[in-house]
Amino acid sequence: MALGRHGVVAAEEARKRGAEVLARIRAGEDPEPQARKNGAPTVADLAERYLREHVAVRCKPLTLRNYRRVIQKNVLPVPGRIPVADLERRHVAELHYQLRRTPVSANDAVNALSRMLNRADAWGMVPPGRNPCRGMRKYRTRRLERFLTEREFRRLGETLEALEAEGEVPVHAAAALRLLMLTGCRRGEIVGLRWADVRLDRSEIQFADSKTAPRTVSLSPPAVRVLADLLRPAGNPWVVASAKPGARLPHITYYWYRVRKCAGLEDVRLHDLRHSFASRALALGEPLPMIARLLGHSKIQTTPRYAHLARDSVGDSADRVAASIAADILPPNPPRPQQR
Repeated sequence: MALGRHGVVAAEEARKRGAEVLARIRAGEDPEPQARKNGAPTVADLAERYLREHVAVRCKPLTLRNYRRVIQKNVLPVPGRIPVADLERRHVAELHYQLRRTPVSANDAVNALSRMLNRADAWGMVPPGRNPCRGMRKYRTRRLERFLTEREFRRLGETLEALEAEGEVPVHAAAALRLLMLTGCRRGEIVGLRWADVRLDRSEIQFADSKTAPRTVSLSPPAVRVLADLLRPAGNPWVVASAKPGARLPHITYYWYRVRKCAGLEDVRLHDLRHSFASRALALGEPLPMIARLLGHSKIQTTPRYAHLARDSVGDSADRVAASIAADILPPNPPRPQQR
């Protein structure tokens, strides 16, 4: 019987587990609890209740699907059959270690399990304050940093126009990509946009159900022109309409891959268009509270993470400031002697 993985479980902890196993064997019990022990709910039972009574009630359908995917794919295969009350730190460490090759997934799995156990505490399924995920050291991950330069924006626009003219990218998909670049909206907001939400007379979009809360997005003249020129199929309420009557384009990622490949920008993700919008706003001198409103952030603390995307602009500003001061404190450069 395995007591744990070497390097994950310390020797002292392994001795403790071994003593517990031997004590259960002497008492005529199973060496290690399995599935349901005296009818006690397992981690899988907790997951089902958590998704049904907490996530499905408090979160949006997309969030529910994401939670369900993480829990079913990464959480339950390891500790799913263990009774919730018997879950220990070693089980969490084992779960985290088995997913080590995908650090983001490993951290997400522990975070999801921790939230489940917090609800188990609130529901009285575990002793108060008992959460073996608490304090677990996460794997270091690298945040992807990518934003488009002016030249890349120009190349992207020219490529998109050419592919649309050739029929390689549908008109409505091209409009969706342009709106993402011109508004900084999320992909789901643009793909799920209805004409009823668009107020061209007031140059704004009124999202009744955004990711964080209902919000209004101001439209610039170029964004208004994109929407005003877009064909509205009869009986179709969606802005990003599909060729199928009354339907929308469910995904625009396929067309984005084609555009970015032809533009030579294969490392640019679709969400990087939103990053680039925030970075350009920052480079133009917009304050962080205004950028937070432009992006629809419910908390101002979310916005500063975009500040690192404008390093080139910060460098340019530093050059301008230093050059101004240098004119006052440094002697002018002497002329170079002409070479004969």
